[in-house]
Amino acid sequence: MRINKYLAQNGYASRREIDKLVENGDIKVNGQDTTPGQKVTDDDKISIKGKIFEKVKSEDKVYYLLHKPKGVLSASKDDRGRKTVVDFIDTKERLYPIGRLDSDTEGAIILTNDGDIFNRVIHPKGEIYKEYFAILKGEIRDKDLSRVAKGILLEDGQTLPAKTKILKRVQGRSEVIISIREGKNRQIRRMFDAVKHPVVYLRRDAIGKINLADLEVGKYRKLTGHEIKYLKSL
Repeated sequence: MRINKYLAQNGYASRREIDKLVENGDIKVNGQDTTPGQKVTDDDKISIKGKIFEKVKSEDKVYYLLHKPKGVLSASKDDRGRKTVVDFIDTKERLYPIGRLDSDTEGAIILTNDGDIFNRVIHPKGEIYKEYFAILKGEIRDKDLSRVAKGILLEDGQTLPAKTKILKRVQGRSEVIISIREGKNRQIRRMFDAVKHPVVYLRRDAIGKINLADLEVGKYRKLTGHEIKYLKSL
């Protein structure tokens, strides 16, 4: 198994973060420098920044849902000392977030040390819709909301069809629900920018069947056994 996949599935970090560590020379296998495509097994001795990596046992895997506040980074750490989602969770386990919310967006984000479910949640083929509540500038017309639902051509490609619902149009603003199953950078904001209705406020309320309900901003909870089983079934 490739080293980035091996370490991700064993709860160290995302594959992208692991690739960066490899490129920086921070990971060694059996005392030797490694490459992003190197394959490893449970018999190999892996060290990361001089510390021996120990595989996470199944009984040590943890799953949390956080209501991320605005202004917080969706990352496991930040070299500039800014606050990240991991800072909100009181645990000794090394966590990383599944997927990302941009700094200006609040809402639901899952943190875990179980890398096996990472791609199950974020891959668009998984049909996992993430539901957002958005407040837009201006009173959006039905035909523009329909454009968003059908898919918008952005600089990095066409967006997949989305589910949309208008909640309110009043006093120069609109409130909508939008559900997407992909995660392009600042995607929802760019989609509404394309129809001339910039996002004023954005909150992710649900990831598939897992939702915030009454979880307050900045608070977190452990996922239920039913929710964990749901993630593993994707």
